Amino acid sequence: MLDSLRLFAKSWPGKAMGVCLLAGLAGFGINNVITDLGTNNVAKVGNVDITSRDFLRAYQIQMQQVSQQIGSVPSPEEAMSLGIPSMVLQNLAQDAALDQMADNFGLGVSDAKLSQMLRKDTNFAGTLGNFDPSQFQNVLRQSGLTEAEYFQTQSESARRQQLILSLFSDTKLPAAASTLVNRYAADKRTVDYIVVGENTIETPAAPTDTDLATYLAAHQTDFRTVETRTVRLMALSPETLAATKTIDEAAIAAEYERTKATMTTLERRTIQQVPLATPEQIAAFEGGAAAGKTFEALVTENGLTATDIGTLAQRDITDANLATAAFGLAQGGYAVIDGVTGKRAIHVSAIEAGHTKTAAEAHDEIAHSLALAQAKTEYADVLDQVEELRAAFKPLDEIAKRFGLPLYNAAVTQGGAELAVIPSLAEADRPKAVQAIFKATEGKLTPSITLNGNSNVWFDLEKVDPARDQTLDEVRDAVATAWTTEKVNAAVDAETASIVKRLDSGEDLIDVASALGLVPQASLPFTRFGEANTSIDGPVAAAAFAGGPDHHGSAVNTEGDHIVFQVSAVTPADGPLATQQNASLENEARIGLYGDFVTAVRDEAGLRINQQALTQTLQLGVQQ
Repeated sequence: MLDSLRLFAKSWPGKAMGVCLLAGLAGFGINNVITDLGTNNVAKVGNVDITSRDFLRAYQIQMQQVSQQIGSVPSPEEAMSLGIPSMVLQNLAQDAALDQMADNFGLGVSDAKLSQMLRKDTNFAGTLGNFDPSQFQNVLRQSGLTEAEYFQTQSESARRQQLILSLFSDTKLPAAASTLVNRYAADKRTVDYIVVGENTIETPAAPTDTDLATYLAAHQTDFRTVETRTVRLMALSPETLAATKTIDEAAIAAEYERTKATMTTLERRTIQQVPLATPEQIAAFEGGAAAGKTFEALVTENGLTATDIGTLAQRDITDANLATAAFGLAQGGYAVIDGVTGKRAIHVSAIEAGHTKTAAEAHDEIAHSLALAQAKTEYADVLDQVEELRAAFKPLDEIAKRFGLPLYNAAVTQGGAELAVIPSLAEADRPKAVQAIFKATEGKLTPSITLNGNSNVWFDLEKVDPARDQTLDEVRDAVATAWTTEKVNAAVDAETASIVKRLDSGEDLIDVASALGLVPQASLPFTRFGEANTSIDGPVAAAAFAGGPDHHGSAVNTEGDHIVFQVSAVTPADGPLATQQNASLENEARIGLYGDFVTAVRDEAGLRINQQALTQTLQLGVQQ
């Protein structure tokens, strides 16, 4: 039957039917599907296309930046919830809209300017700080860019910068705004104040048993034990197994002879350099050693600045001329050699001598390495034996003794900090161990806890102490302290409120303080941000600036002191902001204007999204 259909499709009636079918399907939108499948663009802004390649590259860069901030690579779902695809698309759309406007204005960048930008880009600098073609190619390869794409990107970026600078570079902060901001930031006030605390109130009487019992009943949730599980533990890993091994001295000596060449540390030298621009500078450094002058003295005399190349072994220096010269100098010595752009002086400020470890120095390291290698080969077999013994209900102490492994005892809570008694158990693995311990049933055999491919922990649950309310006899001192603290705080609050009320009625702070037997203090002038490490810190200063010149009130500073204050003087700031502060605010204003501008340009150009291509591109990014 299939053969008959194929023959019919090749005949002219079959072909005619096929044409009619396609025409009919086109009426239902199949033409859009065909054209969309052929496109390579995820969006279009005005006349500028945003290709899937451009989007994917920007998306991956953004994902890397986010992963550095949160410490892990977001999943596709997390990236979507964070709005990363939308953010990347909006940024690309803004750039595309600006590129279109730059084209309309005829902005461009010369090849000479692009070449200058390339050579100044520190991403492509070599060991000596100069442009390195091989580094340039490495960075392009890692970024997935061709040279043509890189220069196109730089050209577009430079044109956008020209556009923005021409529009916003002369944005100025109005003088009135600068003065108002300066008034807000630099106005000063002086206050008279008193500190209300334990020494200004009557000490509460000692609590009775009834007081303590009542307080405990009202705050019982603050006086509860947490569930504690007493366990005996044994850990097995190549490291713990290696600690049970005794390595023969002959094997250690043989391993040392075999690996001695790898235990050599190469000589390293700390090298500095300084470019010499004039014949006088060259002559000064060439004759400096004979005149007994140090490198540092010559640098200072000639008004130069030395740069550090680093502390390097000879094989790590790619410049053969530099390597030969630097490793031919004594410590503190210097020499004049040829550089890429002319003469330069190099200086060796420190020398780290090379060294080969002796057999005695390497003994412990080799013994541990051999023990660990042996333990790794035996680990799987020991693991099987331990599991068999556990299945036979052998106690942990017997198993540990058989294999020479240590046992640990701990009273474990949900936090798991008590598991620090096991040196080989990483802190990140404690939650998994805690989960297993708190799922276990007392008296029943517990399975091993597999932490990774080569680390296991076994435990026996010996006792469970459930969480419970503590009795007054157990926590009498703690309850007494809490009760007293509450009474003192209430008394201080009441005294503070009483003093403020008297100030509200028109009394002067100095008179109120004298009546209470307190000594008022006068502050130094302070801004609304307060003075750190004084009674008048941020919270108190904010309260003092919350009213007019005759304002008074109270506040608790960061040390917990209750401060009652009365404003005694107001010193307005004079004139506009300082130059540096004014420039900073102007820059912030430019950033705000720029953001509004590019959003408006993008909206005017119009953003059209090819959702199918965007979805396919995101799926491709996940697969990579």
